[in-house]
Amino acid sequence: MSWYVKPETPAKIPPAKALWEICPRCRAYVPRKEWKDNGSICPRCNYHGRLKARERAELLSDAGTFKEMFREVSYSDHLSFRDASGPYVEKVEAAIGKTGETESILTGSAAMGGIPVALGAMDFAFMGGSLGTGTGERIARLCEFAMEERRPLVICSASGGARMQEGILSLMQMAKTAAAVRRVKDAGLPYISVLTDPTTGGVSASFAMLGDINITEPRTLIGFAGRRVIENTIRQKLPADFQTAEYLLDHGFADSIVERRELKAFIVKMLHYFGF
Repeated sequence: MSWYVKPETPAKIPPAKALWEICPRCRAYVPRKEWKDNGSICPRCNYHGRLKARERAELLSDAGTFKEMFREVSYSDHLSFRDASGPYVEKVEAAIGKTGETESILTGSAAMGGIPVALGAMDFAFMGGSLGTGTGERIARLCEFAMEERRPLVICSASGGARMQEGILSLMQMAKTAAAVRRVKDAGLPYISVLTDPTTGGVSASFAMLGDINITEPRTLIGFAGRRVIENTIRQKLPADFQTAEYLLDHGFADSIVERRELKAFIVKMLHYFGF
């Protein structure tokens, strides 16, 4: 009998992506546990990776205080839209199955530093964080909740823009959410907007930029149209840092760039400034 016996089944070697996170900026391989324990921030270059909506809510809320609201509000397919890749319904249902969310924003009540707040967090993994009718309705209801309970409003944005599969009603959410935020302000309540990577399109052109305080994380992409679209339109080369958080801060469109580790403490400090 041979001293070597070939195993009946091949050894199961986990794929690299199961063991490592690869930083999109510096391409460093970071153990997944280290990446997660570090708040999805690259320990080499300080790249702030994207968070899911529930991770963002957990990051900002006092332990055990976040209570989800308006989960029943979801998408609508009033156009029965389909394109070459299939029906819109199939795509959004796939996003629900993948993320566990029923819309591109998670909304609810929470406490931050002991202060009750109305909290919303967008999830880019849900159809690019697109602004659909369900998203706009959740934001409007969250604003109403903030006014009824006299709570500050905190919304963390992450979006590629309007959800075009829902047509003009998607674009109408820009005006709807902006008006809802205006009512919160008119009621004497602060609105703190946290712009995370990326915040673009119809979201950046509506409620995301209307905060009493606009906060962003380092190197966040913030803008409306894409760089190539603008360059092809104006026939000029844009600055290398165009549409970054740092560029917006220098030009007065953002109030502060805050490291993720300090974000909750900074927001709590702002809430104390507003008298809460």
